[in-house]
Amino acid sequence: MPTDNTEPKSIDEYIAGFPQNIQNILNEIRATIRKAAPDAEEAIKYQMPTFTLNGNLVHFAVFKKHIGFYPAPSGVPEFEEELADYKGTKSSAHFPLDRPIPFDLIRKIVEYRVQRKMKRAAGSGRP
Repeated sequence: MPTDNTEPKSIDEYIAGFPQNIQNILNEIRATIRKAAPDAEEAIKYQMPTFTLNGNLVHFAVFKKHIGFYPAPSGVPEFEEELADYKGTKSSAHFPLDRPIPFDLIRKIVEYRVQRKMKRAAGSGRP
C-alpha cells in the first residue's frame, strides 16, 4: 500500500503511490481487467483497486513481495491448476513481484467472473 497514510480515492491515486516499476505492473493489470470486463466500473473498496459489475468483480493490491488478486467468491477454485505455482488462499492469488505477472491468467479469471456475474444478474446462477 502507499506509504503516505492517505487513502486513495481512485485507482489512479492508488497506482500513483508506488514506484514506477510497480505502477507499470498495476497499469497492465488494470488494462487487462478493463479489456476482459469493459462494462465494469472502477472503485476503491477495502483500500484496494476494485472493479464492479453487478457487485464486486475483482480486487487487487500491492504488498511488500507480491500483488494480491481477489476474484472472490469464485475464480480461484475454478483455476486451481493454473494457480498451483502461486501462493494464496481459497479466495485470492498472490503473484510474486520477482516473477512475471500472469496477465493471461488474470484475463481468464476476470472473463470467468464476468460470465458468472452476468448469469447471476439474469437470475440463473451464483456469483
